[in-house]
Amino acid sequence: MPDQVTRLLVIRHGETPWNTEARIQGHIDIPLNEKGRWQAERVAQALADEALHAIYSSDLQRARHTAEAIAEVVGLPLSLDQSLRERHFGRFEGMTQEEVAAQWPEEARRWRERDPAYGPEGGETLEAFYERCIEAITRLARQHPGQNIALVAHGGVLDCFYRAANGLELDLPRSWKITNASVNRLIFNGEGFSLVGWADNRHLEEDEAASLDERSDGAVSAAR
Repeated sequence: MPDQVTRLLVIRHGETPWNTEARIQGHIDIPLNEKGRWQAERVAQALADEALHAIYSSDLQRARHTAEAIAEVVGLPLSLDQSLRERHFGRFEGMTQEEVAAQWPEEARRWRERDPAYGPEGGETLEAFYERCIEAITRLARQHPGQNIALVAHGGVLDCFYRAANGLELDLPRSWKITNASVNRLIFNGEGFSLVGWADNRHLEEDEAASLDERSDGAVSAAR
């Protein structure tokens, strides 16, 4: 029924120092940089009139601090959910793609080709990560039928949401943007997700430099 549809605003966290260095963050708790804090304030103001009913965030501080700015503006409590964390990249975390390729060329190839069964040592496989993300968004959407909710998470998490909404395979190379502090819109009808809007960053347009695209999925995106 239409009144049972859950409307989701999904936001990627603001920029961090490691975003600018193209370092793999994963579960390492990197803070926002100055630009990221500005982006968080801008996205919060952009969502001020959205009539949200709940706000959820990854517990990693780059997402949490972005979500806190939104929660303050809309006057809602913030709920943290570890299931919204970025993919765990194990021993790759803290490295650039070039450093990974130089040290573990075969592993870098499997990562670059988006092998669903591959996971770095100590980290998650792409398939397990996807299942975690879709379980999380489905669970949260089911808790809010007929309401509007915001989820603040990470580039890899948003990529999973996009693929689920569009029925795309995990090994398909990415050609869509996932930029810092962008607003992305989905609906959940009780059975599955549909895409309403993607990569809206009009609230950041006064910034001379474009918001950085997600760069930790191992592949060279056409959107980069």
